Amino acid sequence: MAQLVIALDVPESESALSLARELSEFTPWCKVGMELFTLAGPPLLIELKALGCNVFLDLKFYDIPHTVGRAALAAAAMGVDLLTLHCQGGARMCKTAREALADNPARPLLFGVTALTSFMPGEMPGIEAAPADFALSLAKRAFHWGLDGVVCSGLDAARIKKSCPELLCLCPGIRPAGAAADDQCRIVTPAEAVRAGADFLVVGRPVVQAHSPLAAAREILREMA
Repeated sequence: MAQLVIALDVPESESALSLARELSEFTPWCKVGMELFTLAGPPLLIELKALGCNVFLDLKFYDIPHTVGRAALAAAAMGVDLLTLHCQGGARMCKTAREALADNPARPLLFGVTALTSFMPGEMPGIEAAPADFALSLAKRAFHWGLDGVVCSGLDAARIKKSCPELLCLCPGIRPAGAAADDQCRIVTPAEAVRAGADFLVVGRPVVQAHSPLAAAREILREMA
């Protein structure tokens, strides 16, 4: 069954912790992205784990293999449950991260980023393929490199699942029916993502900026069901 991940896209740790407490009964998964991690750092991850949250650290590692392997170990040491790295970092980088965590008893899931949901066709520098085709190509590689899953648009999930059934799909760019797209371009509704085979649905602003985040999360879970 697909799981809902709340993106704690807020500018301070206290707001993030308050949201996590409020929503943990309905969804234990929370995402800490670049803005929040830059502001709050590792102590926030430790506090979220103390609340019983499953922590998704979304820093999209992309560097030389040694650096990414060490960063993956550092994330595991903080109790992170899932982390992201860019598939465009290539085979050696992704395999090094996987191998660095091989003997870790609390190994976080490793997900490779394919094509960002903010990209429209023709907007990816140096890449002529359509975002959907590029995402599928990278997903196939991610599977052979030993990654647990990929980050992809819900528009791409069905094709990826058909090609690599064992690969988990985490889908951002989820927007309830009638919600604003914001800067996302390749979006789907919660129901569409579930039908496409998504394993994790990441939702940020439609919940975080709602008058009642709890009510918004409940409605998304209802759509998913």
